[in-house]
Amino acid sequence: MLRHGQSEWNAVRRWQGTADSPLTVLGREQAATTARVLATLRPRFGEVWTSNLRRASQTASVIARTLDIAQPIVDARLREADAGEWEGLTPEQIDLRWPGWLEAHHRPATFEPYPAVVARATEALHDVAARAVRNDSPAALVVAHSGLARSLVRHLGGIDARIPNLGGVWFTASVIDGRADLVLGDVFDPAGVVVTGVDAPGEDPGEETDETDAERTAER
Repeated sequence: MLRHGQSEWNAVRRWQGTADSPLTVLGREQAATTARVLATLRPRFGEVWTSNLRRASQTASVIARTLDIAQPIVDARLREADAGEWEGLTPEQIDLRWPGWLEAHHRPATFEPYPAVVARATEALHDVAARAVRNDSPAALVVAHSGLARSLVRHLGGIDARIPNLGGVWFTASVIDGRADLVLGDVFDPAGVVVTGVDAPGEDPGEETDETDAERTAER
C-alpha cells in the first residue's frame, strides 16, 4: 500500500480527509519516479487498486501506465478518513478553535471513527488479496492515504511511523475460502528517498497517543 503523491492541499498544509485535492506537479513527478522503481521489483504487480480521491487515483494512473497494467480498480473503501469540520483547516486554525486537541490526538465528533476506517479498509484489502489469488497474481499495488495506512498498521499491532508521499507498507495475506488473513509487513519506500516532508496535516489517524506507540516499541 502506497501513499499518494503530494497534493495541492499537502503543499499548503491543509487538513484533507475526504476533500478531493488533486496532485501538484511535484506529486506527479513523485508518482513517475516511483513507478520506474516499481517496474524493477519482483514479484511483479498484477493489478493496481486506488482510493476514489483524485490525489490517489491520479497517482495510481501514472504508476499503472508505467507498469503496463490495465486502468486502476477504484474502490471508495480505500479513501482517507473523513475529517469532518477539520477539512480545509491548517493546524494553526485548528489550534485556535480546538486548543491542545492535535497534540492530544483528540478528534471532533464529526471525524470518521477509527474503527469504521479500519473496518472498511480491511474489507477492501481482503477483496484485493482474494482477487489476486483468483488471478494467480503474487502481488497487487494499492494506492491510498497515510491516515488509512497508519490506522491499519496500528490495528495490526505495528509501530505507527509517519509515511512520506509515495512511501507505504507491505501487507501479506493468506486467502482461505475466499477470505484473507492480513499480516503486517515492512515499511515500503520504493524510491529510497523522502522528497517532501512526512505526513502533511490531515494524515494522522489520531485515536491513540504517541505514548501507545512508544510502549509497543519498548515491548519489541
